[in-house]
Amino acid sequence: MVVHLVSDSEDSDKFEWDSDGEGGMSFNAAGASSSAPASRNIDVPGPSTRVASGYGKTGPSASVQEYVAMGFPEEMVLKAMKDNRDDGADSLVELLLTYKAIDNDPSVDNGSASGCATQAAEDSDDDILENWDTDNASERNKGPAFDESGDEDFLHEMAQKDEKVEYLVNMGFPEDEATMAVTRCGQDASIAVLADSIYAAQTAGYGYCGNSSDHEDNSYGGRKKGRPGNKRKRKRFGGQAQGSREPLDIDDEPMPLPNPMVGFGLPNGSTPVNRSVPGQAIGPPYFYYENVALAPKGVWKTISRFLYDIQPEFVDSKFFCAAARKRGYIHNLPLVNRSALRPIPPKTIFEAFPRTKKWWPSWDPRRQFNCLQTCVASAKLLERIRTALTNSSDPPPQRVQKYVLQECRKWNLAWVGLNKVAPLEPDEMEFLLGFPKDHTRGVIRTERYRSLGNSFQVDTVAYHLSVLKDMFPHGMNVLSLFSGIGGAEVALHRLGIRMNNVISVEISEVNRTILRSWWDQTQRGTLIEINDVQSLTSERIEFYMRKIGGFDLVIGGSPCNNLAGSNRHHRDGLEGEHSSLFYHYFNILEAVKSIMQRL
Repeated sequence: MVVHLVSDSEDSDKFEWDSDGEGGMSFNAAGASSSAPASRNIDVPGPSTRVASGYGKTGPSASVQEYVAMGFPEEMVLKAMKDNRDDGADSLVELLLTYKAIDNDPSVDNGSASGCATQAAEDSDDDILENWDTDNASERNKGPAFDESGDEDFLHEMAQKDEKVEYLVNMGFPEDEATMAVTRCGQDASIAVLADSIYAAQTAGYGYCGNSSDHEDNSYGGRKKGRPGNKRKRKRFGGQAQGSREPLDIDDEPMPLPNPMVGFGLPNGSTPVNRSVPGQAIGPPYFYYENVALAPKGVWKTISRFLYDIQPEFVDSKFFCAAARKRGYIHNLPLVNRSALRPIPPKTIFEAFPRTKKWWPSWDPRRQFNCLQTCVASAKLLERIRTALTNSSDPPPQRVQKYVLQECRKWNLAWVGLNKVAPLEPDEMEFLLGFPKDHTRGVIRTERYRSLGNSFQVDTVAYHLSVLKDMFPHGMNVLSLFSGIGGAEVALHRLGIRMNNVISVEISEVNRTILRSWWDQTQRGTLIEINDVQSLTSERIEFYMRKIGGFDLVIGGSPCNNLAGSNRHHRDGLEGEHSSLFYHYFNILEAVKSIMQRL
């Protein structure tokens, strides 16, 4: 988890940290879960043919042995050299002494087991451009514990800069800008932060990326040729309009993201942009689609092309609450007469949780949390942080500050006592995400974190949906795809929009339990639950539509685990095993539109 160069407030000279896409659950933000095994994080260096300076193929260089001769364990030296990078010999010695002091403290268990490793393995098929992380799931909690993976891992680590530059180039950024971004942000920076840094430089006039015409026309990229099953799915749903188009012969340049990421306007009086919705996209029904903003190049152009060439609305939820959450939304909703939920949620950590201010050190500059994750830091990590601070001066040395801040930012840790940090509680995450208190209570703690980490940020979504309130004074019928824990339903309820009938499609039994419990306590309408979006055939859709009289809104966000940046080995875009479910969203929407014309 690393720094953004995007200014968050008047403190424009400070870095903004964002884990949007880091270390979270591998499914979509709307809440669908996954039991697929986890793979390595995208920021963990992979095999490289380059040999790092001062390090040979057969073992450590002489410089490593010099520090070993000084009494430091070899694995400690290797880790310190990796963490120190090019900061110099004096800095390396200081880091070694810090590590040795922590390692020698008998109260700290420096074992390699991670309290979240199993959870992360269950949660992700490798996580998200949304939940970016520079370490894999079992490494993230180790703090200054020392990796015994040997020389090869160290060699890979030393090649991290080259790999990140290469990855950014593959995303479509010029090599010189990619190299400059790594230099500005450091080799520890994640791909998400590096990409934001490049966009920030472009906004400031320092660089160029992509084709400027992308801002001016609607010629978004097309789907890949030869996608298996597309003809079958189009036939199954009877949709031909968009899905039958031939691929466009254009370059898959990355879709530029706005900076700041404020979408088509905020509830602070800013004037929304003007946009035109193609005739074939005009409701009924209205539709609303969500996914991670930082997706592989070409993904949002393809999504936009399938969804009637509508321009995505990219929004970071830090403008609506005290935690970041970068998402893209494509919808055919009006942009005028939007209104924010009341009461307005707090937008800083101190406003949201005033008790933390008493213990918050002056050297921790955070004012907002990063993207909320699906698992939390281990007790071992929290104890290492406490020990490092207890054994240091006040204020602690820069090296200790850097280590503590890195972990706090990575895991959204809050100060709850003297030298004491702790992860957010589930009810605190519910508050930040706009859900009612105890919304997820009643299931085990790990499932609460998992479900919340994949949910909508309710205030953000409700701002977009608020235009529906005056349009449907007698209530709505909603088709909720990939429902998760009911972020869309909670948003509509908080807006005062009655839901007469909701067809909810969600694969996770835990999420269905949470949504059903909330529904039974708050709603009078009918909730019909379906387990799998792939079972929702056009015949079944027509049956429900004839029964309830059609749908007014189709809403949801398909799985993002093949889109997210940390999924290094299975980041297959919309052709991936899970993220290809986007095509089901589109086909279902097409079926609904077609059937409504016949009703």
